[in-house]
Amino acid sequence: MSRWRPAQPKSSPYITLEGYEHLNNELKYLWKVKRPEVTQAVKEAAAQGDRSENAEYIYGKKQLREIDRRVRYLSKRLEHIKVVDRAPDDTSRIFFGAWVTLADEDDNTRRYRIVGADEIDPAKGYISIDAPLARQLLKKQVGDDVTIERVDQDELWLEVVAVEYK
Repeated sequence: MSRWRPAQPKSSPYITLEGYEHLNNELKYLWKVKRPEVTQAVKEAAAQGDRSENAEYIYGKKQLREIDRRVRYLSKRLEHIKVVDRAPDDTSRIFFGAWVTLADEDDNTRRYRIVGADEIDPAKGYISIDAPLARQLLKKQVGDDVTIERVDQDELWLEVVAVEYK
């Protein structure tokens, strides 16, 4: 019997060209390089005999399952995503793919890029188009204010300082 889980909200089907290339390269690497390596290692481990206590064999099979799961996910995902590879007609407003510079009340600035769900990287400032901040930023322009509600904290006020598309 499986455990019931509430339905997850669907993520947006958009991805930047760089994100698409990254996912496609990962799929090619897993399928053409990593999977054959692991398959060969499992084959060699299986040749050693008793598989029930063969740690290399058991670990190799686990790795194969993980690779196959990721390959299935990437294959399905790449079929359904829409690559956004050009800037919108109105580049003064915030849309998918925009680099947005925000300033808080103390004039501290932060720079974010609105990307697809598969490209999230906080270290680079990449936020998902499905994130609450990104949703509030969409269609805003330089000079507009955004207020973010935070759990157990005061609201955060931000001003759009710059919008660019590269």
